[in-house]
Amino acid sequence: MRTVGLIVEYNPFHNGHAYHLQQSVKITEADAVVAVMSGSFLQRGEPALLDKWTRAEMALHGGCDLVIELPTAYATQPAEWFAFGAVSLLKATGVVDSMCFGSESGSIASLSALAAVLAEEPERFQELLRASLRSGSSYPAAYSSAVQLYMTELGEHEAASYPLAQPNNTLALHYLIALRRLNSRIRPYTIVRQKAGYSQQDVADEHIASATALRRMLSLGQTLEELAPFVPATTLHLLQREGLGQRPPTTWETFMPKLLHQLLSHSPTQLAEFHEISEGLEHRLAQAVPRLESLRFEALMQALKTRRYTRTKLQRALLALLLNHRKDELHPDRLQSGIDYIRVLGFTDKGRQLLKKMKTTARLPVLHSAAQPPRGLRYLELDVRASAVYALAAAPDTPAAGLLRDYYERPIII
Repeated sequence: MRTVGLIVEYNPFHNGHAYHLQQSVKITEADAVVAVMSGSFLQRGEPALLDKWTRAEMALHGGCDLVIELPTAYATQPAEWFAFGAVSLLKATGVVDSMCFGSESGSIASLSALAAVLAEEPERFQELLRASLRSGSSYPAAYSSAVQLYMTELGEHEAASYPLAQPNNTLALHYLIALRRLNSRIRPYTIVRQKAGYSQQDVADEHIASATALRRMLSLGQTLEELAPFVPATTLHLLQREGLGQRPPTTWETFMPKLLHQLLSHSPTQLAEFHEISEGLEHRLAQAVPRLESLRFEALMQALKTRRYTRTKLQRALLALLLNHRKDELHPDRLQSGIDYIRVLGFTDKGRQLLKKMKTTARLPVLHSAAQPPRGLRYLELDVRASAVYALAAAPDTPAAGLLRDYYERPIII
């Protein structure tokens, strides 16, 4: 069974995602689709709109056959580790032949040329990157600048002009770098992202809107009926089932009481022990709270944001604090050692066939819940913790057992 892998967040699943899925199947001539999906918290350091099981259900109705979870340890990381974790899971299934991702350029050749050079991160490239960081640039800007300068020095002027500042291009490059570093035989494909940009907040088409725009519509109090043109009917039904439209959407504001408690409970020295908090950010965090004009998340962002600290960097740092992620837990050497389990969130009949095949092809243990896992799994506890923190804030009326849903929730089957 020819199988294509997708790396997704589906926050929520919308018409643009449906188009990407359909085109991925078409250009790879796939018979089945495996999706690696983030859990309760996402790559830009944000909480998901809905829990991971509901979003997995959306994915299955949208055309995926098997949905597996990208552990929180990788799902909330910058592009390099996010991509490494997701690609390593696709490889570990032993059933994925190809992968397809969106990009602003749509050029796999240009991306592959860059990946071939950057996979080993040559010393000269690292020097240029360090110099750009010392100048005060954020990491994404510094990385893009170092790539441009390094490729220019090599005489690769076309590659040097590649628009890495665009988020899907950056992720696409790191997917290809991960494939090389993992020595994977999975064949990559890319398609041009259609009409709505990754972070585009307005609606530019009568049928396609970004997930960011849809979440913004909900935050502004627009009804689900107003979202209906931009999402499949099954997504709309699941949004209704989960109470969207009758309650505020889950955002960073939902987690502010716990986050403020964490900020007020730690000294700058203690804050510096958390992942992503370094280079003076611990002092900025400690000093920000007493000066806040309100206890809203946006007020905190305005107090913290500088040229060096992008919004995404700050959100990831605050998320590490919220989830109690310490530096030693997510040290690069630890991340490099990889994921040691495949967590199934849902499957179809075709997905059941893939799981049967994976009994002989999978390179890692396949888990259907967090109950009684093999000993020594590095990141499963972080997933359980993330789900509990999410449920505690996003669904406070949930019975206490709901905080430990990872232990008893079985995969969604449709």
